[in-house]
Amino acid sequence: MKARHWITFIHAFVRPHSFAKNTLRAGTLPVTPKFRCWQGIFTLLLSGATAALAQSTNLNDLPTDLTVPATESGMPAAGKRVRATSAGWEGTEVHHTLYLPTDWKPGTQLPVIVEYAGNGGYSNKLGDISEGTVEGCMLGYGLSTGRGFLWICLPFIEIDKQQKRNAIHWWGDVSETKRYCLATVKDVCSRYGGDPKRVVLMGFSRGAIACNYIGLHDDEIAGLWCGFLCHSHYDGEFQHPAPDLAAWPERLHRLGSRPQFISQELGTQKTQAAIAQTGVAGRFTFVTLPFANHSARWTLCDLPIRTQAREWLRQVVSGKTP
Repeated sequence: MKARHWITFIHAFVRPHSFAKNTLRAGTLPVTPKFRCWQGIFTLLLSGATAALAQSTNLNDLPTDLTVPATESGMPAAGKRVRATSAGWEGTEVHHTLYLPTDWKPGTQLPVIVEYAGNGGYSNKLGDISEGTVEGCMLGYGLSTGRGFLWICLPFIEIDKQQKRNAIHWWGDVSETKRYCLATVKDVCSRYGGDPKRVVLMGFSRGAIACNYIGLHDDEIAGLWCGFLCHSHYDGEFQHPAPDLAAWPERLHRLGSRPQFISQELGTQKTQAAIAQTGVAGRFTFVTLPFANHSARWTLCDLPIRTQAREWLRQVVSGKTP
């Protein structure tokens, strides 16, 4: 049996819903304290085996159960992902993508996912690739399944000889990037029924760092968000090219009581240590992606980390404490 098949097999046992509350699935034996003890030991052993197998398995070999919609031209519509440019940037090469969920209807109000992409030009020996484009984002779709959320993928904007375009690598012009974010979120909420009190910011790699570096850059933009999901890297954990890099603890203090889901391939220890040094006692959820892959593809696969992230997201937009 291939490693990826073993992982799927093991997950069937370690998921909490694999056992009924008071009886076995077959309903033939009572769940005694002794059984619960052995069940706990068995679950721990299987979890360890899952982690070991996952580290030796390529995430790219696992099957997906979702396909991110291709970006189209034209007007937004339910179940359609379109390329758009916000007012004030017409005539430039700047653009974002907007997806209206399959259950979207005019006059309804839905929570919003705003996503930033990783750096472009990235590849590794595992086959992970990042093109740095808004079209390449996938976190928001994977965690929403294309229902119940408006999904916006925003650009970082660079200015070269008065021409403005999407920055494929790093931050571009931070002020312009923030300005586009503020304008676009406001416009989408107004025109398509996004709930301005339920806007979640998320990102992968460069985008994960951007959750704090852009999303908490100043008091104005920091006020947009009700929660943050940062996958693979973090402002303060990674040395990114910014003149105000050292000000990251100040940015983190703007987080307040809002929750953050922080995940990283093979462990979040470095991020946890960096946050601890700031003294910020936030509502942090730290989760390990048990694969070596530097990728957001896990959101398209049936994995426990995706189940956990979806539940976290559901609680955040419903006003509950994750």
